[in-house]
Amino acid sequence: MKRASCPLVLGASLLGAAALVSGCTLGPNYQRPSLTTPQAWRDTGAPAPVEDVATLANTPWWKLFQDPKLQALIEIALRENQDLRVAIERIVEARARVGYTRADLFPKLDAGVGASYFEQSREGFPSIPKPGDNDSALYQLSADVSWELDLFGRIRRATEAERALLLATEEGRRAVAISLVASVARSYVELRDFDLQLEIARRTLVSRAKSLELAQVRFRGGLTGEKDSRQAEAEYRRIEVSVLDFERQVRQKENELSVLIGRGPGEVVRGRTLPDLPVALQVPAGLPSGLLDRRPDLLAAEQHLHATTADVGAAKAMLFPRIALTAGYGTTSTELDALFTGPAQAWSVAAGVLQPVFNAGKNRRRVEIAQSQMRQSLYEYEKTVLQALREVEDGLVAWRKTGLQRTAQRARVEAERKVLQLSEVRYEGGVADYLEVLDAQRSLFSAELDEVQTIAAQMVSLVQLYKALGGGWPNAPEVSQAAAAPTPTPEVVQ
Repeated sequence: MKRASCPLVLGASLLGAAALVSGCTLGPNYQRPSLTTPQAWRDTGAPAPVEDVATLANTPWWKLFQDPKLQALIEIALRENQDLRVAIERIVEARARVGYTRADLFPKLDAGVGASYFEQSREGFPSIPKPGDNDSALYQLSADVSWELDLFGRIRRATEAERALLLATEEGRRAVAISLVASVARSYVELRDFDLQLEIARRTLVSRAKSLELAQVRFRGGLTGEKDSRQAEAEYRRIEVSVLDFERQVRQKENELSVLIGRGPGEVVRGRTLPDLPVALQVPAGLPSGLLDRRPDLLAAEQHLHATTADVGAAKAMLFPRIALTAGYGTTSTELDALFTGPAQAWSVAAGVLQPVFNAGKNRRRVEIAQSQMRQSLYEYEKTVLQALREVEDGLVAWRKTGLQRTAQRARVEAERKVLQLSEVRYEGGVADYLEVLDAQRSLFSAELDEVQTIAAQMVSLVQLYKALGGGWPNAPEVSQAAAAPTPTPEVVQ
């Protein structure tokens, strides 16, 4: 049994010696690129109060969207949306890839057990085996240990790249969650927009019905010509078409929102009306440089750059020798009870070096490919940062200008309503023709719809700005846990 312990001792000694020299890693170490960002945003509106140090992005979504029905829809979406479930499963896959790649850093042990039966014929050729004949049995037991020394850091760089991709995948899940929150909020705002436009159209249709009835009465009484009656009827039909169109848009928006929350198309429960949705008075946006540590898409792009940087080191390590240690122990015997006796045992220890000599420049081309991919990732990262800055700037200016438009639209509606009242008085008094009333009616209807659309545009701009600033995460604790947990795989019933 002393001979059997020799390979284990020798193998352990070689592994320990190899561990002392496995500390070199080739290739560049990753550092975040130095990017120049603006010192302040171009359009931030009135300055935020000094005591208000929290930015809009720091506001949890359940505090920003203060509509219980909307909050419930977002919570359902974070639990049941299929895109988010896919993003979670990608994290599971990426975490497994890290372990799969990292496993090459450690020795591999394989064991084998075998038994065979044979019989030697008189002519010297094997004949049909006869199980149970001890003279024709051969028993084998083996154990093999192999280990590739990561002398130049190929495996460690590959593991580093996989870890970076894992972090990028986790940031990808956050990006999906933020986008999902924003999409549900935007669709809900647009749904309430269509609801209000439909309400205005139906109310206007009732008003046009009264105007049509009045025009027909005046025509039958000989006070006006047939033209006024026909114009009133045409206007009534125009509004009727608008009602049908808004009903279509409401139904389609309900279907869109239902799919977003992971449900089949169906009716959506409403909460507050569009004008009653709370709007923050100030939108402090923080500093532009803060986006680099907040927005998940920027963090994911940076981790992709980290991964491609590590790939350069792994590619460079392929230019150098690959050293492998192997150790084996085995025993063979025709007698099962003699399998572990001294003469039946054998062991071996070996070391091998594989050095690329000629492969038509394949390994060097591999390094060039990795370096090019690293530069591509850098340019993609820089582009993503610029796009993020633009999205915030666009969101800020949209938020401010739609707020001013909302005030102007409110004044316009009041003015158009006064014009209609005066036109109706003039028409009933015989001073003006019906065309003047018709123009006033159309202008008021258009102004009312424009006001609703402006309110919706302001709310949508707030949602877009919130998303652009990387807001909406972390989530509520219970929702966060539900969104972060992988979906259980259904069991297959045999």
